[in-house]
Amino acid sequence: MDRHPQQIKRERQDKSRREKNINNLSRLKTLMKSVLTSKDSKEAEKLYRETVSFIDKVAQSGLIHKNTASRRKSQITQHLNSLAKS
Repeated sequence: MDRHPQQIKRERQDKSRREKNINNLSRLKTLMKSVLTSKDSKEAEKLYRETVSFIDKVAQSGLIHKNTASRRKSQITQHLNSLAKS
């Protein structure tokens, strides 16, 4: 079976893209968890801004759906607002 150079390159690109996607999803989960488990409102505010920015970036790149991004931003916003009240 022939192995065309284009096919070899495509497989190489797919592998690197997959690694980046996995790393980005892992970072997203970590950021979400850090915001949702924070108890201090000032620390949560800082983490919130970083997380929302990252959510927008991964949604823009197509890694997650825009509605999923919106739902996750809403979830962490609700948590941040609950910290501000108490």
